Amino acid sequence: MGEAYALLHPISFKEPFGLSVAESMLCGTPVIAFDKGSMPELILDGESGFLVNSIDEAVDAVRNIKYIDRKYCREYAASKFSRQKMIEGYLEVYKKILEIKK
Repeated sequence: MGEAYALLHPISFKEPFGLSVAESMLCGTPVIAFDKGSMPELILDGESGFLVNSIDEAVDAVRNIKYIDRKYCREYAASKFSRQKMIEGYLEVYKKILEIKK
């Protein structure tokens, strides 16, 4: 995946979390995805990939993927989805749950 030109993620439902999207960006591979579900939370439009609303927009995005800085794409993804960030996020959720049960 790390040497792919881009990840095309044309999912037409409101996906709650796109693990393959995070994995792709962690490899430095930008993502082109429909602007649905969690995609706006995962992809920084124009920086780590493109959010699109149609197949025609996806085709244009493929043409423009060369303008995405792959190093920045990886750094952005690591700042949100690295192992450490995910662990910290889970721990925060667990702490909140435990506080509610008190």
